[in-house]
Amino acid sequence: MIKSIFSEKAPDPVGPYPHAKQVGNFLFVSGAGPRKKDFESIPGVELNPDGTIASYDFETQAHSVLSNIKTILEDAGTSMENVVDVTVFLTNMKDDFQTFNTVYKEYFKEDQPARTTVEVTALPTPIAIELKCIAVIKPEKGA
Repeated sequence: MIKSIFSEKAPDPVGPYPHAKQVGNFLFVSGAGPRKKDFESIPGVELNPDGTIASYDFETQAHSVLSNIKTILEDAGTSMENVVDVTVFLTNMKDDFQTFNTVYKEYFKEDQPARTTVEVTALPTPIAIELKCIAVIKPEKGA
């Protein structure tokens, strides 16, 4: 059985896709950025009048992205502890990779998931990071 997951607490996806897809006890979380639900501004991003990035606070964006992922996971019935694979997209690997590692360790303290980090030239909105992951939804005891 395949089920689409839409979180009421996470920002709306920027395209025609769900926050996640559940297939059996696996949850495939769509790419999420740092936007917050019901806010036009993006945490950690200052824009020029033409919509391009004037400056950004990467650490703020990284915390916001991981917080959004945590919200989606919890709304789907799982948690950060059950994440098995993470894919991270950065627009500036040289400047932001080490900061991301520091923030990442706050959310994945022990038994970190497998992870791939790639640099991209752009993301769909004016952000410096996007993250997607795969998690396990553990059956409830007695189920």
